[in-house]
Amino acid sequence: MKNILFASSEVVPFIKTGGLADVAGSLPKCFDKRYFDVRVILPKYACIPQKLKDGMAYKTHFYMYFNGQNRYVGVLESQYEGITFYFIDNEYYFNGDKPYGDWHWDIERFMFFDRSVLSALPLLGFRPDIIHCHDWQTGLIPVYLHDSFQGGEFFRGIKTVMTIHNLKFQGNENAERFKKLSGLSDYYLTYDKLLHQRDGNMLKGGIVYADAVTTVSDSYAEEIKTGFYGEGLDGLLRARSHDLRGIVNGIDYDAFDPAKDDMIACKYDKNTVTEGKLANKRALQQQLGLTRDDNKFMIGIVSRLTDQKGFDLIAYMMERFCQQDLQIVVLGTGDGKYEDMFRHFAWKYPDKVSANIYYSEEMSHKIYAASDAFLMPSLFEPCGLSQLMSLRYGTLPIVRETGGLRDTVQPYNVFEKTGTGFSFTNYNAHDMYNTVMFAHSIYVVNREDWNGIVSRAMSADFSWQASAKKYQEMYDWLIG
Repeated sequence: MKNILFASSEVVPFIKTGGLADVAGSLPKCFDKRYFDVRVILPKYACIPQKLKDGMAYKTHFYMYFNGQNRYVGVLESQYEGITFYFIDNEYYFNGDKPYGDWHWDIERFMFFDRSVLSALPLLGFRPDIIHCHDWQTGLIPVYLHDSFQGGEFFRGIKTVMTIHNLKFQGNENAERFKKLSGLSDYYLTYDKLLHQRDGNMLKGGIVYADAVTTVSDSYAEEIKTGFYGEGLDGLLRARSHDLRGIVNGIDYDAFDPAKDDMIACKYDKNTVTEGKLANKRALQQQLGLTRDDNKFMIGIVSRLTDQKGFDLIAYMMERFCQQDLQIVVLGTGDGKYEDMFRHFAWKYPDKVSANIYYSEEMSHKIYAASDAFLMPSLFEPCGLSQLMSLRYGTLPIVRETGGLRDTVQPYNVFEKTGTGFSFTNYNAHDMYNTVMFAHSIYVVNREDWNGIVSRAMSADFSWQASAKKYQEMYDWLIG
């Protein structure tokens, strides 16, 4: 039996702000339990829902020297859907109504968390063969393991994996404060180790000291070795390229299943997708006050409204889109300029544009089920989950060929009758517009081909089981 411990700052269902939580919460359930015992450790935030806190049991506590004083570290345990979860408890560090706060404060909190994780291990009755660290918040675990935890018999031979979910966020802090908080010596604060542009860098520490480095798609693993996508760490990632691999994320095929989804107006599967999507489109058009027309080409967008997601391209073309025979349904929050842009077009074209500037899980499912196409023209996208959800619901993704979008959406080939969606290569508003209009023309003129693409999209397998097999292979390679 191989013991694996996931360390993450957010985990479904306890706390979620993004896709990281889905990976850390959903993936452990999918490993072959005959060979792998996968457990998860995360902070016990005050903002975890009370009903989930009620399921936690006290495990142990101790005091740990951190930032000049002895700090309380409590450890709680919970069983959820067959997985053991551990929670690091300290009210000073994990109070508040959301999991992240001020940048400098977050650096201190997650340094405390990283040291606490290793300090707690000998008391848990669970010795991991591998600690799988997720994103910058856990970047010091491989460093501490190499440093102050190397002496004891318990820690000898424990391997670490560092998974980069988004290289843009790295956990930087000025070197003086970084050194004081982390308790690391000058040895570590050099440019070949944790120092980056005169700052200490938690993620860089994880990449330097982990035994293996992964990211969330094959294409992103290649892209981050280049200057454009590498966020200043491309040289290090090239140096570690023989230890770096991409494993695409999955989605929970039980949670996202149009045949069982209670949030949508009409359930459907691959055999009933045409009637099912039409019923959902009618229901959504009525709910949102859009023109009720079965033949309107409906484009869904569920996203954070930020530059990274390509909204500057959409903003540039929005007036032209509104001149066409289509409808656009948007759900999400983000930069004020994009929120206001969508509100403006929803006011100007109320029969064509619906701007839902909030987030709702139920509304997202309704949009996936009702839309004909899903627009995702990202500047960069480590993996992306929305295009996987849209494939599952037979809503054809229109994406830019970057990162996980390139790896998961096969562009429609009109001659060979292959593909699961539509894509364009250059980060260019006209290329995006032309690809949308090409998809629109197939929908209008060649519905038989369109239905074939929908069928292939719904047959694609991006379940967590597929990802888990690749992680299992990596663990086997690491442990031997």
